[in-house]
Amino acid sequence: MTRTKIIAGKPALIAVDGVDSVAVLAEARVALGSRSRGGISQWDASGVFQELAVGEAEAGLPSARTLLLLYAADLAFRLRWEIRPALAEGRTVVAAPYVDTAMAFGRAAGLKAGWLKSLFVFAPRARDRHFVHPRAARAAAIKDGFVGFSCDRIAAGRAGRTRRQIIEETAAQLRRLDR
Repeated sequence: MTRTKIIAGKPALIAVDGVDSVAVLAEARVALGSRSRGGISQWDASGVFQELAVGEAEAGLPSARTLLLLYAADLAFRLRWEIRPALAEGRTVVAAPYVDTAMAFGRAAGLKAGWLKSLFVFAPRARDRHFVHPRAARAAAIKDGFVGFSCDRIAAGRAGRTRRQIIEETAAQLRRLDR
């Protein structure tokens, strides 16, 4: 896990990324620590994925590219309504997950790194990055969070890979980013 020292009293954007949303949220709480002037910005703050889950039957299965475009829209919402205002007020914000989780999922789903980088160019760099790596046995049990949600909705069979394979490859991509 990569960590850098955060200067006390200074606002900071901290990213916590991983495939296991339970572990990511737990690490986000640790990263925030006892800062009374701070908070956690979580995935699907905009509700776009809740809407997708409700309308899924009529809409059909989305592609990985569609899910990442929705993730980028949700992140733009989080930046506009949660992250940037809190930073401007001098607060620390932990984004859980942030850009690296989406990038790793996109690579695992077969999307080109250049397209992914262009998609998230709007997101400011986090001052501190944390990566949460699951135990191998945990991968099959991951059901929620962006990666679990996405793996349950894309037609993994079209790519000839299982849900578990995509989750494991996403985790492998995150380990590469953690170097």
